[in-house]
Amino acid sequence: MSSKCIRDTVNKVKAKYQESDPYRLAAAMHIIVKKLPLGTDPNCCKGFCMRECRKTCIVINCDLPEIIQQIILIHEIGHALLHQKTLHIKCFHDFELFDGVSQCEYEANCFAADYLLEDEDVLEMLNADMSFFQAAAELKVPPELLDFKFRMMKRSGVQIVDSPITSNSDFLKDIPTSGIIENY
Repeated sequence: MSSKCIRDTVNKVKAKYQESDPYRLAAAMHIIVKKLPLGTDPNCCKGFCMRECRKTCIVINCDLPEIIQQIILIHEIGHALLHQKTLHIKCFHDFELFDGVSQCEYEANCFAADYLLEDEDVLEMLNADMSFFQAAAELKVPPELLDFKFRMMKRSGVQIVDSPITSNSDFLKDIPTSGIIENY
């Protein structure tokens, strides 16, 4: 799926629902969101999305910090929108698909980054002479998600510096599962 297609999907969803909060967006889309304690072990499941009987359900690990739960939720909403046909076959979750080269994970990360971060906000941070990592902290997102946003912006023609990191599609599996997350 092209970056343009992902960005078009983000823009359509934003225009239709006019909702920036991932939980309210899911409710407006009639997506069932369940928060379950799935543990804090580094290899625990962070979340997954499935579709059965024409209903989409996303499960989020409630043991994660709230800001990370929101990122996981919008990532899973990305799967629900971009990978509808695959959801009928099996659910998406980090045990099976969080690998560094998964195209589906890459696309869901691009969706999440483009949905959560406005181009103007990112450019404003960079024009304020913030470093990439300072901008990520100010935007309250992991640097890896900002890297995905940079990719989306570049592919849509925005002149922006190169990201100092290159994130893998599986970066969400390594998000801290307990304790206070500084910079987010």
